[in-house]
Amino acid sequence: MGLWTPFSSNRKPWGLRWRSSVWFITTVVGFGITTDLLVYSIIIPVLPFQLERLSYHKVSSLTGWLLCAYSAGLVLSTIPIAMHSERYSMRRMPLILGLVALIGSQIMFMEAPNYAVMAVARVLQGISSSMVWIVGLALLCDTTPEKNVGKQLGIAMTGLSVGLLVGSPAGGALYSRFGFRAPFIFGEICAVIDLLLRLLLIERDVALKWGYDPSEPTAAVMKEAPDASSTPDIQLSSIPIAHVHGSTDAEINEVEEPIVPDSSKVPNARKLSIARRSISDPALTQRPTPLLSVIINLSQSPRALVALTMTFVYGLVQSMQEPSLPLHLQAVWRFTPDQVGLAYLAAVVPALISSPLAGFYVDRAGSDYITCICLLLALPWWIIMTLRRSIALFIFSLAAQCFFVSGVVAPVTTELASVSRKMAGVGYAHVYGAFNLAFGIGTAVGPVIGGQIYDRARHGWTALCCITSALIVVCITLAFCYTGADPLLAKVLRHHYPIDSIRKQPDEESSSADNTSRTHIVSRV
Repeated sequence: MGLWTPFSSNRKPWGLRWRSSVWFITTVVGFGITTDLLVYSIIIPVLPFQLERLSYHKVSSLTGWLLCAYSAGLVLSTIPIAMHSERYSMRRMPLILGLVALIGSQIMFMEAPNYAVMAVARVLQGISSSMVWIVGLALLCDTTPEKNVGKQLGIAMTGLSVGLLVGSPAGGALYSRFGFRAPFIFGEICAVIDLLLRLLLIERDVALKWGYDPSEPTAAVMKEAPDASSTPDIQLSSIPIAHVHGSTDAEINEVEEPIVPDSSKVPNARKLSIARRSISDPALTQRPTPLLSVIINLSQSPRALVALTMTFVYGLVQSMQEPSLPLHLQAVWRFTPDQVGLAYLAAVVPALISSPLAGFYVDRAGSDYITCICLLLALPWWIIMTLRRSIALFIFSLAAQCFFVSGVVAPVTTELASVSRKMAGVGYAHVYGAFNLAFGIGTAVGPVIGGQIYDRARHGWTALCCITSALIVVCITLAFCYTGADPLLAKVLRHHYPIDSIRKQPDEESSSADNTSRTHIVSRV
């Protein structure tokens, strides 16, 4: 009856309702994202200064390669993690193993004697990061009702901003006062708390075996609920839900068509409806799909390709400035590590609001409007950030672009969840694996590009801001044409060229052709 009970089907887990609830799963996934981004960002303001202290040269480029190593681990591990998670419908165990790997990599980085060991530790951190971004988001979509996916993803994505909010200033302050090991110890403490939360969570398929559906808590009836009727009790444990993934069509049909007792026996009928719903749920019935089939299916969806393109650009834009922003602040305004951390703090705070707010409106207005609005409003601030007149204006511009750029994450993740529900053979782990892969590639090349441009270009920071602006313009165009089930471009075309008139034209042409042919026939007669 302890933390490991969910792996056994013999005993009902304690705290089943709250441990499998949508809000607890959202909290666990959100805190996991927070921990991941905290570990990622806590060294950003301190690593350049630490490398300088160790007598390394071309610090911006070296910092970029270390950040690239993190993304390399993330990219290399994405496909096997996504395929394994979707094939075996495992969510909880990969999350736990990933966090154990994160704690180990933190210790390795903290005690690294040279640059090469630092790079290996960052690769391991990237591998552990894949767990929460792929498996965690898939777990959240498994549990959340479809109508609330955008809101819950937006809330969970707040962890991205919180991690950056805490990580950067905490890293600078701890490094200045306690040395290089202090930021890593702080990250390990957060990771231990995260591990305890992941041990507590219960997956939806486990809850369904006990007659409780977290996505519909008011409609679920517990397995041990009293039954006053004389009808034999239909127990959920008799239905082999855990083996549905490997079942044949005949086996699935055989399970879906049990002998139904009298519908007037409400308790048993409700239990049976839960069993049927659990078996017909897409998250539980998808069979293992070959990797090539998944890639082909996703490549044939313009919505998926555009969402993944924007994910790549988001990772690229965010990571390009990481090795260069501390050095830019130091060169122009003489910032110390503490002040660099405070600059990140001021920039990230507004993003705490934008992600859940965007997720809330996505469920109501659709991802097309929110995506285009956020991208349009983010564009001008990147131009303003090229100015060197005022540090207050620079920090405000940094905060504004962070607010609007972070607002794109919730619509993009919601868009991918929608694609998964409408595409046969593609599960949540598949689409979020692709999301993680695109984000990982962006964050892998971003620091390298940013570091090289800043070191080699005469006006490196201005060049980076111009490149980012051009990428945002591309994303605005793609979002306008393809984002959403009914993209904005289609709505505009329908407004100017009503579909009724378009449909009538062929009918009118065909009717006129019929009349002409009839006239010829009559004339011949």
